[in-house]
Amino acid sequence: MADIIVPELAESITEGTIAQWLKQPGDTIEKGEFIVELETDKVNVEVISEEAGVVSELLAAEGDTVQVGQVIARVGAGSGSAASAPAAETKAPEASAQTEAPKAAPVAVETTSEQDRTIASPAARKLAREKGINLSEISPVDPMGRVRVQDVSAHSTAPAATKAAITTAATATPEDDGRFTREKMSRRRQTIASRLLEVRQSTAMLTTFNEIDMTNVMALRSRKKDKFFDDHDVRLGFMSFFTKAVVAALKKYPYVNSQIDGDYIVKNNFYDIGIAVSTEGGLVVPIVRDADRKNFAEIEDNIGQLAKKARDNKLALSDMSGGSFTITNGGVFGSLLSTPILNGTQVGILGMHTIQKRPIAVGEEIQIRPMMYVALSYDHRVIDGKDSVGFLKMVKELLESPEDLMLNS
Repeated sequence: MADIIVPELAESITEGTIAQWLKQPGDTIEKGEFIVELETDKVNVEVISEEAGVVSELLAAEGDTVQVGQVIARVGAGSGSAASAPAAETKAPEASAQTEAPKAAPVAVETTSEQDRTIASPAARKLAREKGINLSEISPVDPMGRVRVQDVSAHSTAPAATKAAITTAATATPEDDGRFTREKMSRRRQTIASRLLEVRQSTAMLTTFNEIDMTNVMALRSRKKDKFFDDHDVRLGFMSFFTKAVVAALKKYPYVNSQIDGDYIVKNNFYDIGIAVSTEGGLVVPIVRDADRKNFAEIEDNIGQLAKKARDNKLALSDMSGGSFTITNGGVFGSLLSTPILNGTQVGILGMHTIQKRPIAVGEEIQIRPMMYVALSYDHRVIDGKDSVGFLKMVKELLESPEDLMLNS
């Protein structure tokens, strides 16, 4: 008999919530196969079984809060039913015999070389073979690319289902009486709520605004985007321009790149820029490390990879810890103006907004220009008006003169 315990998740995380049991009592499980998905404050973690056998009992239900080190399931010796093959009882006798002795053929013989290269558990290979599914066509949830029984089952029942949809389905069913719908907040949403409230209560947050004429950046991007893609195999967006402008401004105004530690102000001598990404589970902020040492292509590629991991719910804790400043872009949803809230212990956050054509006075003329409002929220305990306004003004000037931005990079 082997116990399944909640593993060490991270230094600051001591508990999690059972998001989804991937195995049920009576199911056969292989060593190293996932048994449960835990939802933590920041990321989802899948726990593996260290022993092969049969799941004998589950000691916590989906939605329960569990502590690190707590026993949540037990695996016993023997063999049981395939986790996602409810029709096993109707199989022919020879098929049943094969189910009872799965170790008789531990290495599955696949029909294509692509399947040979696919990493999958024996149970997943067996189920895929029974359902006539090519393993190479399955999109696994596992960040390492290992195909599980649940991936095969999800592919066969809903080929177009995404990880976000699976995660949503695994949450508690909302109570709906026709007039009200009562839905339990996820652990991540609860954490977001408590931390935002904590920021509001523990900081002297203030926001200053400016607007940026995006004409020159848009013209430069339009001229260079095709060659940029051909050279670097990544698309040239606006985020790399803003990230570079922010880094240059942080170097000139170092207190914006700091944090409070008791009675001390700690100025960060690194530039790890958080990029806020909206996901089904809430807002997450993965970090572009050492943004001052990366060129435009490296920043765009880094942001693209992090955004994909966020949407696929595959971000690790290391992807989101230790940022020094954050950029959030409400413009992708059409926001014209907002006051972003500070992220954790950081003292500054830049809010981007939608680009809107507006009449602007240019010299003695009125011209229609693509304009963007930007907002800097900051902790007034650390940053005074001079630094906050100067920081935002420098970001504006660099973006309105991208040649200067290149020189500052």
